[in-house]
Amino acid sequence: MIKYILQCVFVLLLISCGKQEGTSRDKKPVGDLVDLVNPLMGTDSEFKLSNGNTYPAIATPWGMNFWTPMTNNMGDGWTYKYDDYKIRGIKQTHQPSPWINDYAAFSLMATTGELKFQEDERASWFSHKAETVKPHHYSVYLADYDVVAEVTPTERAAQFKFTFPESEESYIILDAFFKGSMVKIIPEERKIIGYCRNNSGGVPDNFHNYFVAEFDKDFEVHHTWSDGWELAKNSLDSEGEHVGAIIGFKTKKGEAVHVKVASSFISHEQAQINLSREIGKDTFEQTKEKAKQAWENELGRIVVEDDNQDNLETFYSSLYRVLLFPRKFYEFDKDNKVVHYSPYNGKVLPGYMFTDNGFWDTFRAVFPFFNMMYPELNGKIMEGLANTYKESGWLPEWASPGHRDCMIGSNSAPIIADAFLKGVKNMDTELLLEAMLKNATQLEGRPVNSVGRAGLDYYNDLGYVPYNVGIHENAARTLEYAYADFTIAKMAEKLGKTEIAEKYFKQSMNYKNLFDPSTNLMRGKNKEGDFQSPFNPLKWGDAFTEGNSLHYTWSVFHDIDG
Repeated sequence: MIKYILQCVFVLLLISCGKQEGTSRDKKPVGDLVDLVNPLMGTDSEFKLSNGNTYPAIATPWGMNFWTPMTNNMGDGWTYKYDDYKIRGIKQTHQPSPWINDYAAFSLMATTGELKFQEDERASWFSHKAETVKPHHYSVYLADYDVVAEVTPTERAAQFKFTFPESEESYIILDAFFKGSMVKIIPEERKIIGYCRNNSGGVPDNFHNYFVAEFDKDFEVHHTWSDGWELAKNSLDSEGEHVGAIIGFKTKKGEAVHVKVASSFISHEQAQINLSREIGKDTFEQTKEKAKQAWENELGRIVVEDDNQDNLETFYSSLYRVLLFPRKFYEFDKDNKVVHYSPYNGKVLPGYMFTDNGFWDTFRAVFPFFNMMYPELNGKIMEGLANTYKESGWLPEWASPGHRDCMIGSNSAPIIADAFLKGVKNMDTELLLEAMLKNATQLEGRPVNSVGRAGLDYYNDLGYVPYNVGIHENAARTLEYAYADFTIAKMAEKLGKTEIAEKYFKQSMNYKNLFDPSTNLMRGKNKEGDFQSPFNPLKWGDAFTEGNSLHYTWSVFHDIDG
């Protein structure tokens, strides 16, 4: 999902900045910018072709929680596919990429008639003609049950609205998902609480997502299920590998049942605080309007003038994707102090934390963009990186929510140095430089292979990561380490650390070790000093990462003249 076409943001931004004097002002977007966003863009996914790979994220900018309709099985990274026909529920999601997959997910679904609660059985036919998809609001008609399901978000909570037909048997199902979950129904409070623990890695042993759901209608029926979809009628609680809760009631035609939901990675008490603070007594429409305004505020930092409606929709749909990640992984305690559950050591600690970002995907464009347009946000992200180093001993390269073994490079360094050099405030520069230097000098103790620098011993000894020593994507690593060295040097230089700066300026020229003058291209090199052979500059992958020699030959951002 992160690998979205950010380039169009800058192309259109340049076009807008280059508007000639006297150009008509009626080319500005008419109406609300959020209405130009199409969250379904990129959802026509096909795994074998690796196209699409997004889902409609119903969220606020950088929100801790997103919500999305599920057309696919629980646990499938391609959770929503445009060409699917059935919806299984609307889930809370934290998925940054289908390959990284999701964590801390649970879902709500409404049904009528004979009780169907198992995932496949409860799925309802739907049509895009009866689906409204906006960043701040999702609505769908569940044809099998004659129910309209809606959701609108806050950063850590959401409101659901289920509009039922006349029915003697109307149900709302909370599926707490697999890999460890708990539910408890509290009829006298019209409430369900629980937790889910599903994840795809990168979490401590005590990882939980605690949730609370408050309803505005009395429960006439309450069931739970336990492992193996075993229904326990008239029960109030269940805990196991995969459990869920069912509440039911009679409904009149057009009756709307509302559910206010919030969650916390800290505790049930904190989830209740998040719910009370972010929704409180607000109506569904009030929450919806606040979420809409949150998007208007951020999208409105850039106004593009164009008489081509498709260009405007492409631009703002792309900007919406850019403003989803990295995710705010922090909360405000009862005293309104910023705290976070650490996805690295499992402790609740003060300060900011962000997650769900792969820096290989974002260091070239997203973070420089943040420095220009959202410097205050990036200052908080820098504090989060410092906290990650304190809590895990390393900077993240792909976090979701903790360290994940994905992609290559040492691209936390360019992100930090760029923020520092562009004047982002309140950075712990000494600590962050220490962390950058650790990446560049220490091989042992890395929590996963993507953290630090794989092949560091070869790189520091030979000036490159060899092709024939069993380290994949070696040429790409060399080129990206060299650029990271340059950014370390620039930061050290501004801090007055001359010796460090000189060392890493010199080391940043290591890219030259892979330049083959016989082809004028970058090329993998063996440990013995000869270039890898046979050489095909069009070969995808191998010594390079999601590209080939023709692409990576240009990956020398710090020495364009050569």
